[in-house]
Amino acid sequence: MTETLDIKITKTAHSRLAETDFSNLPFGKVFSDHMFVADYTDGEWKNFEILPYGPILMSPAISALHYGQSFFEGIKAYKHADGTVSIFRPDKNAIRFNKSAERLCMPTLPEDVFVQSIAALVDLDREWIPAKADHALYIRPFMFATDPFLGVNPSATYKFIVIIGPTGPYFSKTLRVKIETHYTRAAEGGMGFAKAAGNYGSAMLPARKAAQEGFDQLIWTDAKEHKYVEEMGAANAMFLLDGKLVTAEAKDTILDGVTRDTVIALAKDWGIPVEERKVSVAELIEGAKNGKLTDAFGAGTAATIAPVGSISVDGEEYFLSDPATREFSQKVLATLDAIKYGRAEDTHGWNYIV
Repeated sequence: MTETLDIKITKTAHSRLAETDFSNLPFGKVFSDHMFVADYTDGEWKNFEILPYGPILMSPAISALHYGQSFFEGIKAYKHADGTVSIFRPDKNAIRFNKSAERLCMPTLPEDVFVQSIAALVDLDREWIPAKADHALYIRPFMFATDPFLGVNPSATYKFIVIIGPTGPYFSKTLRVKIETHYTRAAEGGMGFAKAAGNYGSAMLPARKAAQEGFDQLIWTDAKEHKYVEEMGAANAMFLLDGKLVTAEAKDTILDGVTRDTVIALAKDWGIPVEERKVSVAELIEGAKNGKLTDAFGAGTAATIAPVGSISVDGEEYFLSDPATREFSQKVLATLDAIKYGRAEDTHGWNYIV
């Protein structure tokens, strides 16, 4: 741990808090009064500031806009009944943030700087955290290249910014998902494990086509054969199959999700066997047919635990049990909520208290 970060703070002259409708908080559309900004120049991070939330000035030639050197993270902060504010596992996000940076040939950020910058911003705008069930403060740290140079080279300058905003549930219904067997999210040797902006841009067309067919999410498959399940569009895909928690191994095509890691830890605490391995589409469908697939859900920061109600592949739809009757994912969700909102003991030390 380095010394406390020296952050220049300029508070807004007019808070938008009183004007915000906290009964209507669509994900990713409402932002708090302030943002954190830092610059990378001359080989070091500098100019740590918290400023009023607003537009940023940039050249139209910055390399992030032309060559895709841009990535982000997603984290949440929660308000406990006694007013305590906690951020859930930001240390894990700090590690993944730097893995993304390294893959995109961008500078890493010291993990304690990452955590301190987020904590300082959350602390300043803590009144923006909704004090109600299933609500939180969503935290979006991101980095992008800023060299005004039209050349295919890594930038020498970058910006690190954190913006935050109150949000309600990401998904409000049981998901109808489609297994994607044509389009590819990520390939071996690529950057599927990074939260690179380009990963999400390439997924938008197949996701829109699936939505037009009535599906809520895609389950991506491997790029080579489309035989093995990888992850969902907005979360890691997890299954309770024949009494075991089964999920694809986090490798270079799959995001190492913080919620995924948390679910695995809880399953091990409860003595449930965990298998991180290749999961074939055929195995999944056979499990849906013979009743061995007793639970299926997406696990992610935004989604938390998103139950899957049906899985479709090649025009056939397979329906699963009522999510309300699923013992495992219901217990996971209840346990996660109890820890995040301070209603249960945090035995793993996951909550970072602000």
